[in-house]
Parts: sequence; C-alpha cells; structure tokens
Amino acid sequence: MADVLLFHHALGLSAGIAAFADTLERSGHSVTTPDLFEGRTFETIEDGVAYASGIGFNEVIARGERAAEDLPADLVYMGFSLGALPAQKLAQTRPGARGAVLFYACAPAEAFGGPWPAGLPLQVHGAEDDPLFMEEGDVEAARAIAEQEPAAQLFLYPVSAHYFADPAQPGFDPTAAALATERTLDLLERL
Repeated sequence: MADVLLFHHALGLSAGIAAFADTLERSGHSVTTPDLFEGRTFETIEDGVAYASGIGFNEVIARGERAAEDLPADLVYMGFSLGALPAQKLAQTRPGARGAVLFYACAPAEAFGGPWPAGLPLQVHGAEDDPLFMEEGDVEAARAIAEQEPAAQLFLYPVSAHYFADPAQPGFDPTAAALATERTLDLLERL
C-alpha cells in the first residue's frame, strides 16, 4: 500500500477532497491532506485563485513542501488543480518519490528543473473540453512529459467541467470520476 500526500484545489480542503482521500484510505492507502489555505475555503475557482494569488503561488508551493518535511520520502504525490503545483514540484525534486497523480492541471517539467524523472510513474487526468486544462498549457505540458517518459500517462475524459471528479461540485461526472479513480487506484496498487 502507498503513502499519499494529497493537495487540494483552489476551493480549499473541501468535502470533495476529503471524499477522494477516504476512497484511497478504504483501499488500504495512507493519505495525508494538508490544508494549504489555513482553514479557508471558497465557493468559486476564481475566489480561490485570487486568494492563492494574494499569498503568492510560490507560497502555496512552499506550504506544500513544508507539509512533506516530516513525512517519509517514499510518497506518492497527488494534486487537484492548484494542488498539482506542489505535488508536481515535490515529485520532481524530493528524493524518494514513488509516483505522482495530477488532476486538472500539469506544469511543464522545466518549471521544476525538468525533465520529468526517468522511470517515475505519473498520471495526469483532465477534461477534454475544459478550457482551463486545454487552453492554458496544461494539456501540452502533460503531453510533452508523456512523450518523453514512458512511465507517464495522460488521460482525457469526454467532459467539460474542470472539477469533474469532485463529487461536491456541480460539474461532477460520475462515469469519468469512477474511471479516473479506478486508474489512480490501479497505479497505487502497482507501486
């Protein structure tokens, strides 16, 4: 079983993130879900991103790094949207990573000193009709990593909501969410 460090999206440490962590834990994995927003939650992506911008995206990443300090090195890093930033950085730069799973976002590997570490498993899950994922460089970054690294996979789902796998959000798609969760659990079982 895997030890997972799971970072929330721009809405904060929400019920949807807790539900996903519970799913992983019911499958026997240990999950840590740090609160990068120090108790704040938001109703809209825009409000959450505004808060993150106000404290600085580098501070969001630094909070993620601090959350990992007292945890074992052999973690699987997961991040949802904004939370993909600290997850990806830690996977690429913290020795001992076992893998990474990024939902709704992916940065170019070069943003964190790239290339993606050879042999390090990666899954990126995104909606093929989500403007945030498809038009802001995320899908291109994920494709570039997957083309260079055989252990990296990009999964696109025929939905449009950014938070398609979050059961607490209006764009939740149960079919796409179930498949993304199944793929995530399959990866964790292999690590």
